[in-house]
Amino acid sequence: MDHSSTLPPLESLRAFEAAARTGSFSAAAVSLNLTHGAVSRQVARLEHWLGLRVFQRQARGVVLTSEGQHLLQRTQEAFALIADTSDRWREQRGAAVVRVSAPPSICSLWLMPRLAALEGQEPVLRLVLQAEHRRVDFEEEGVDLGIRCGRGGAPGRVSLKLFEEWCFPIASPRLAATIGEGEPQRLLAHPLIHDSDAAGWRAWFAACGLDYRPRPQDRRFDDYNIVLDAAAHGLGIALARPPLAQEQVASGRLVQVDARTALNPVAYWLDRPVGAPRPAAETLSRRIASEAGVTPEAIAAFLDPQARVS
Repeated sequence: MDHSSTLPPLESLRAFEAAARTGSFSAAAVSLNLTHGAVSRQVARLEHWLGLRVFQRQARGVVLTSEGQHLLQRTQEAFALIADTSDRWREQRGAAVVRVSAPPSICSLWLMPRLAALEGQEPVLRLVLQAEHRRVDFEEEGVDLGIRCGRGGAPGRVSLKLFEEWCFPIASPRLAATIGEGEPQRLLAHPLIHDSDAAGWRAWFAACGLDYRPRPQDRRFDDYNIVLDAAAHGLGIALARPPLAQEQVASGRLVQVDARTALNPVAYWLDRPVGAPRPAAETLSRRIASEAGVTPEAIAAFLDPQARVS
């Protein structure tokens, strides 16, 4: 369908938005690199097309009418949408830009400490991180890669296991001093902290021969960043999930309170869309996999354009 007859002239909308934003035709002309008369003519053209006034002309500028205020809101919303979409297309085509979706904890605790190494090698890359828990649609949203925590490959995409976690209990130094050493049951005298999935604690207690189920006094937070902060403030005992927690343990902000470890049933995965990845996405995949200690054979299989989906 041809919408050209039902849409106002784009040049007129640009002049209108600039004049409304700056408060005068002269300032809008400078902003758009036009003459004062050109801006005035474009606004007049828009008003003729609309059949109403969008500005009240005053001695020192212009003021929006009520209709003009409504039009400005819609125009700025439309321009913002176009700009956002244009940026996404331009970044997709830019060979050095890679869009990565990952939970906030992975972004801050694993990707951020490695960002300089991931971006700074030749060829130089620029990562655009989308910190989110939801599962994105790669093709619809222009995302190249995803990192997630799960129990296996995700349907409809190619997945590579990055690393697993051997978890152990941690707490603030002050709380750790009161916990002391002993049998694993002693930890149950304190609140246990976990994220949206308590599978790690169940696995740890199961490895110790105990059955654990979350209790009313235990604390649940949706993101592992908050789990670590809660433990550091003495609100309970958390599980260290290497390598996400290694910096906080190494710094002494959190300390290990029991030497026993258990394998977390969830692991970290790198996902990509089906087919041949873009060159920049392929380069970043190799760097992420290398940082995670993945074998070259596994990386090659993940990047194979004919790789099977999960």
